[in-house]
Amino acid sequence: MKRIYFDHSATTPVDNEVAALMMEYMTEKFGNPSSIHSFGREVKKSVDEARQQLASLLNANSNEIFFTSGGTEADNLALKGLAFANRKKGNHIITTCIEHHAILHTCDYLEKNGFTVTYLPVDENAMVRLEDVKKAITDKTILISVMFANNEVGTIQPIKEIGQLAREKGIYFHTDAVQAVGNYPIDVKEYNIDLLTLSAHKFHGPKGIGALYIRRGVRIDAVQHGGGQERSLRAGTENVPGIVGLGKAAEIAQQDMTKKIARISTLRDKLIKGLMEKVPDIKLNGHPTQRMPGSVNFSFLYVEGESLLLNLDLKGIAASSGSACTSGSLDPSHVLLAMGLTHEVAHGSLRLTLGRGNTEEDVEYCLTVLPEIVGRLRSMSPLSASSKMSDSNPCSICKH
Repeated sequence: MKRIYFDHSATTPVDNEVAALMMEYMTEKFGNPSSIHSFGREVKKSVDEARQQLASLLNANSNEIFFTSGGTEADNLALKGLAFANRKKGNHIITTCIEHHAILHTCDYLEKNGFTVTYLPVDENAMVRLEDVKKAITDKTILISVMFANNEVGTIQPIKEIGQLAREKGIYFHTDAVQAVGNYPIDVKEYNIDLLTLSAHKFHGPKGIGALYIRRGVRIDAVQHGGGQERSLRAGTENVPGIVGLGKAAEIAQQDMTKKIARISTLRDKLIKGLMEKVPDIKLNGHPTQRMPGSVNFSFLYVEGESLLLNLDLKGIAASSGSACTSGSLDPSHVLLAMGLTHEVAHGSLRLTLGRGNTEEDVEYCLTVLPEIVGRLRSMSPLSASSKMSDSNPCSICKH
């Protein structure tokens, strides 16, 4: 049976070069970088090199990179650290209603600790309106946090414009760029980004390691206390194998990024076009052009997303559902609901995210298998049967 991985937004396979390098630092170069002997000095040098590799990917300075255990910790450090360090200046934070839960739950925590948060709406393409950001700013606003690219539908936000606005207003700007770093070019200086979150396992690095970029001069408080690692901002013995793996993954990602993006985007567009032609009553979710190179998200009317997911898995295709059903919740995606989809339509969503290991043959196989699955499931659906009683009425969602 074929085994095709179309879930790169969830995680990516570790690059062979990355894995080999990490093994070296788990067996041979095992010193603690805080130690002053040769074992420690050797490893500290490697940590510094990884910091520079990551800084190069972002067009940052190496002393602006702080390693964390991943994106969630980096988001917590960015929001809590900045909020508590600057609460004398103000207590208002602006974010969006489609953020990852690492942001939303952190904002909820901050609200319980004296801060106010404005959650901006999005349009039908999951795009934040710059005008809404402007209107939300008050004299108490200290931070704007908007994700670079949405993890469910792939929409890329107007980060450069928001960053410029924030800089003009003297407000700190953070972006959760977990989905974008390593898969899309980012220049923190050009975009006026003050803080940026990233995670290695989204671009062929290991799990359990991430980083927070903090522009020089931005003051934040430590959230985790202990030793003096990461210039006393993030205590704890460094995850050296993870750090060197992250650095190597960043180096590899930077190589021929334009060509990689072009190839994956071509496969994405082929998959989107093919599904639109072969499957009736579907809706493409996310911005039609301003989207991540590998991101595809469709809502299939009269079908449950979880059923699609399970049937695809039986055919060897790994994907994910836009619905939260698989996590034990009956509620559909907060992102799709924020875009204006009904509960019924949102429950029929499927996310297919392509990566550098995918081929045209993978896409063609999916275009053969998925329409058959949708047709079979719809043939058993009472909702689909009732819809055929009025074929002359166009679908308001699909515009068929």
